[in-house]
Amino acid sequence: METLMKYKVKPLFSRFRGKDRAAEKRGKGGNVLSLAPVQILLLALGLNLLIELLNHKGLGGLLSFIGEHPLAFFANYLIILVTLAPALFFKRRIFYMGIVGIVWAIGGIANGIIILNRMTPFTTADLAVFATGFEILPTYFTKFEMVLLVLAAVVVITAVVLLFLKGPKSNIPLSRRLLAGVAATVLTGCALGLTIRQGLEGGGLSTIFSNLAYAYEDYGFGYCFANTWLNVGIRTPKDYSAEDMGRIMGEMEDNAAALPQGEAMTDVNVVYVQLESFFDPQQIKGLEFNQDPLPNWHALQEEYTTGFLTVPVVGAGTANTETEVLTGMSTRFFGPGEYPYKTVLTENTAESVAYILKDLGYATHAVHNHRGVFYGRNKVYKNLGFDTFTSLEYMANTTMTPKNWCKDKVLTGEIEAALDSTDTPDLVYTVSVQGHGKYPTSPELEDPAITVESIPNEDQHYSMEYYANQIHEMDEFIGQLVEMLENRDEKTILVMYGDHLPALQMDEDTLLTHDLYKTEYLIWNNFGLEKEDEGLKAYQLTSKVLASLNISDGIFNRYHQTCEDESTYLLDLRKLQYDQLYGERYVTGGEPACEPTDMKMGVRPILVTGYIKLEETWYLEGENFTPYSKATVNGKILETEYLNGHLLRVIDDKLIQEVDEVSDIKISQVEKYKEVLSVTE
Repeated sequence: METLMKYKVKPLFSRFRGKDRAAEKRGKGGNVLSLAPVQILLLALGLNLLIELLNHKGLGGLLSFIGEHPLAFFANYLIILVTLAPALFFKRRIFYMGIVGIVWAIGGIANGIIILNRMTPFTTADLAVFATGFEILPTYFTKFEMVLLVLAAVVVITAVVLLFLKGPKSNIPLSRRLLAGVAATVLTGCALGLTIRQGLEGGGLSTIFSNLAYAYEDYGFGYCFANTWLNVGIRTPKDYSAEDMGRIMGEMEDNAAALPQGEAMTDVNVVYVQLESFFDPQQIKGLEFNQDPLPNWHALQEEYTTGFLTVPVVGAGTANTETEVLTGMSTRFFGPGEYPYKTVLTENTAESVAYILKDLGYATHAVHNHRGVFYGRNKVYKNLGFDTFTSLEYMANTTMTPKNWCKDKVLTGEIEAALDSTDTPDLVYTVSVQGHGKYPTSPELEDPAITVESIPNEDQHYSMEYYANQIHEMDEFIGQLVEMLENRDEKTILVMYGDHLPALQMDEDTLLTHDLYKTEYLIWNNFGLEKEDEGLKAYQLTSKVLASLNISDGIFNRYHQTCEDESTYLLDLRKLQYDQLYGERYVTGGEPACEPTDMKMGVRPILVTGYIKLEETWYLEGENFTPYSKATVNGKILETEYLNGHLLRVIDDKLIQEVDEVSDIKISQVEKYKEVLSVTE
């Protein structure tokens, strides 16, 4: 190692020192801005080219971006330059430039990888769900690729350390460095401001990203990523005031004739199932299978209400489709790429279908066959009006896909358990997970029921075959769910829809719909509702469902039912959202529209009924244990092995030997990364 440092590293940094010293000598003659500005200018250009090469998936895309959007390319260059300009302040100028350059390069590489895997670019919202992203790395990368990532991280960290220890230091006086730094930062900042202003006025740039993926293509990574950081929440709408909100409420009253007529049907169970990455792959041009992957779905479409559903995301972003369906709000009015589940809804309530039905006597349940903390649902759902939330940690009989996502067939029993848990009508909002990517590009299934017979892009043969078999099993779950609901002696309406298209690198030209943001919905019922097919936005779906039940309660529900044809429909919807979440709450008299619920995890009571000792091993007897159940004594979680729903083995048994009564033993439901979701009383 010493030899390496002597003959390799030291000469390398000596060359840097030589350049710096030459610059410093010129600096003593009054020209402080000698070689350093050239280094910064070239580094910014190189980083911009690398980042946009990855952002546009190759050299052809990069050249098209530069040719078609030169102002945007220049703006991105200036954004990088602004972050590098302060290097002139520092004695360790090269070290600062290296750190900033590495951060930009990592961001650009992450964006390129994410675009290839999920079709949606890298945003600051992804940093908010970093733990979630880290958890699913094995889904998107092979073990070899993960080893390479680790090695790359080690190389980068080593380079940073060496650069700090051996990198050149400037001998330019502090006063001159300050002068150069201030001048460079101010000049580049002003140039950036003028460029962005020119772009916004001339149409070369925009702050409204109705399609995030296209925005990154048109405006570049740096500009768009910065927008996802700085542009969060809903900006104060023009003309927002008590009078203007009164006008909107007045229009709703004036259009009351559009409301559903008849007595509200509040004796009907309402069941939603949001189907992960679910759509009909036969919408892809030139794709043929050995048989229909979705026979149950297609049979139900023939008899019950259906249509295309315009969702706000593609390839990923489940929580935003969920937000729109639950609340009737449009997520396009929030910051680009923002997940309200990770921002405003963590601390604020929002009117939702759950709150509307709770006020009508319903019990409200959420079900999700994945981690309870995913997208922060274990905290957000209480702000959306749910009484209970059954996540994966409360499910016992689960099976997993080859990519380790829980199969959806478990949801039939969980929905039934939620319906059985009360004597009142129920809302059960279910989020599935089986269809989740990444989809393998090599054979993964031994004997697939669905095989690809013809496909335009042969490179996608196995990924499409894998996907088709997962949704085929999801279709079987749909059939089982409908059968279960038919056998119950209760009126029920079942709402099913895809949350977004799968991340299969599709574009509009490959789809019969010519739209990446269209999935499908289906509304089944067992009490004779008429079939009424139409295309909907995700934020309109619940108002249609409630209208079919003659329910017009709720501000957003009533607004969609009365004002859809108004010329100010979207402008006023934005004002209603702002008023409830960020504004003065004029519509609700200055108070929050709703209060958080005292949400409980799971609908089956988890109990310890006894404990026994066999040959120095302690066992706990009880009810409704799951693989995530852990014995707890005096607040300490013991190492516990799940045997079945009625029996746990305590591996760490020192504390349990001191227990005198069963009531001293608690059961904690502990998720994968050791967060405790609940503890028995």
